[in-house]
Amino acid sequence: MPLSLQYDPATSLCELRVEGTLKRSEFASCEQELAKHISAGAQPRVLVILDQFGDWEKNEDWDNLDFMFSHGEKIAKIAIVGAGDKEAEVKAFSGAGMRKAPVEFFPTGQQAEARAWLLS
Repeated sequence: MPLSLQYDPATSLCELRVEGTLKRSEFASCEQELAKHISAGAQPRVLVILDQFGDWEKNEDWDNLDFMFSHGEKIAKIAIVGAGDKEAEVKAFSGAGMRKAPVEFFPTGQQAEARAWLLS
């Protein structure tokens, strides 16, 4: 599966791993799973790992901001780890600067640094 989500209730760390092309249907499933944790009282710290990330699935509704407006205020922090040439695109996609939670980008190979920042 090109998209996987793991949640650690002890730290509220949510790790989202994206490989290849991000599909809207898989992303929507992850949003729903994360929404369940938020509805249960969690304020997740989201770690996005882009592993050989290609692009977003074409011809899909990526303008749907329902999750961001309904649950975005409950996300504590977002760290994105990936290739530097994708930084501007993924920060825009994540809503950096438009959401309460700080969003930081870390170059590939800096997962430990991203995780430490999220948990600080």
